[in-house]
Amino acid sequence: MRRLLAATVAATVGLVIGGSMVPSAAQAHSGTPGYTPPPINWGACDNSTLKARGAECGFVVVPLDYARPGGTKIQLAVSRLKHTSAAADYQGVMLVNPGGPGGSGLIYSVLQSAIPNDVGLDYDWIGFDPRGVGSSVPSLSCDGNVAGYNRPYYVPVTAQLERTWLARSQAYAQACRRAGGPLLDHLKTTDNVADMESIRKALGEKQINFYGFSYGTYLGQVYATLHPAQVRRMVFDGVVDPRGVWYDANLSQDVQFDKNMDTYFAWVARYDAVYHLGATGKAVKAKYYATLQKLRAAPAAGKIGPDEWNDIFVSAGYYVYGWADVAGAFSAYVNDGDASGLLDLYPEPGPGTDNGYAVYLGTQCTDVRWPTNWNKWERDNWRIYAEHPFITWNNAWFNAPCVFWKGDVGTPVDVNGKKAPSILLISETNDAATPYAGSIEIRKRFPRSVLVEGVGGTTHAGSLSGIACTDDTIAAYLDNGALPNRVRGNRSDKQCDPVPPPDPTAAAAKTLASTGSGTLKATLRKAAPPVR
Repeated sequence: MRRLLAATVAATVGLVIGGSMVPSAAQAHSGTPGYTPPPINWGACDNSTLKARGAECGFVVVPLDYARPGGTKIQLAVSRLKHTSAAADYQGVMLVNPGGPGGSGLIYSVLQSAIPNDVGLDYDWIGFDPRGVGSSVPSLSCDGNVAGYNRPYYVPVTAQLERTWLARSQAYAQACRRAGGPLLDHLKTTDNVADMESIRKALGEKQINFYGFSYGTYLGQVYATLHPAQVRRMVFDGVVDPRGVWYDANLSQDVQFDKNMDTYFAWVARYDAVYHLGATGKAVKAKYYATLQKLRAAPAAGKIGPDEWNDIFVSAGYYVYGWADVAGAFSAYVNDGDASGLLDLYPEPGPGTDNGYAVYLGTQCTDVRWPTNWNKWERDNWRIYAEHPFITWNNAWFNAPCVFWKGDVGTPVDVNGKKAPSILLISETNDAATPYAGSIEIRKRFPRSVLVEGVGGTTHAGSLSGIACTDDTIAAYLDNGALPNRVRGNRSDKQCDPVPPPDPTAAAAKTLASTGSGTLKATLRKAAPPVR
């Protein structure tokens, strides 16, 4: 699901960012029944957060190509926080995927302590870096400077700008072909699903539980379609619409991100006494776009041009957590000429920092064939830009290497949850990275699923952020399988408050991000922020 480009390259939504595969093809890509990985050699973790929590780390050895299980092997980095409840209360393993594709999930085993009422302690929580990601071997990087400072203006207002961006997109695709080699043919969602099966086997479990955010919900959808008997319980937060994999999904994002920014600008205006950026959302929005145009001629600190400016604000369209940080940097620069906050929010990339982006493309560009006729991209993006300009061309260029990508292209699995057990779906009404229609579609396809809606919210994949209505529903489901009653019609089954925006006034005693599980979620976003 769509990501903040700075975070993708400098650390690591996607936000995310789903066709029909004939059964024989689906099975061919879902793993080889005869392949069983060797046992995991568990040991100490290098990551300080995992160390502090007492986690174990190791590797699962899997085939690069499941059609050739005796051939080249690669290694998936995994972490484990074992259950601490009584043996009689043990409920199995819980795999976690944070999204992307390309998001590092190794640290996400620490979500064990985020489930209310200590229910998480009944599970062994398994974090893992998907193939090509993070601590897995090999780890893909193509050009760490791809998101360097002061890039050409995203919006191709001249033919030269358009040619420049197409050349940059082709160059990055070529760099990935050189760096990735055979790996580029084996980064599909179906490869990752086969890897989940290998992790299950390496752990000696008959079934898995799964908690997926953003793209992780699509990974879970495909796993549950191909391996329903191996599914025990699943939570999907920020639900991908499989009908849009992947070109159309990005176009849908462009519309909702633009709408969410109007919500954000109105919030900034509400606190004009704090930020001094305008007393109406319209005024704040005008200041945002006026500043963007000024940065085309004179980048802030010689580094933050219009693209970096746009990227910084993308996070505000994703979720409410960083609203105050972005507004503070906005205010400091516009009112005082202080660019330090902008530089903090867009740290300089460097070698290896494009790992999440490289794997994101490796998966999305080969899950399905993208349009290779650039005229279609041009028409579609200019059409959307006319009414929803905020992220449209940013998103187009983020994905444009798919026009030139080298790697065997697959056919998406026809997601079908009729054989799957009960699944809990979570979405906020105005999620931009995975628009709400995807949750309704998956609720249809998984007849035992139940959807919890954060009514009116704009936060993507925001569960376990301290909203009792949502988080207690998760805890009850993971405790004993209990779910709210499923209602008639294509709508949510339970309505909860969304993740609330912060209060930046001096009178505010605390904000969500500084309390309870919000602290853990903030730690995870900094340690391994989602790609999309």
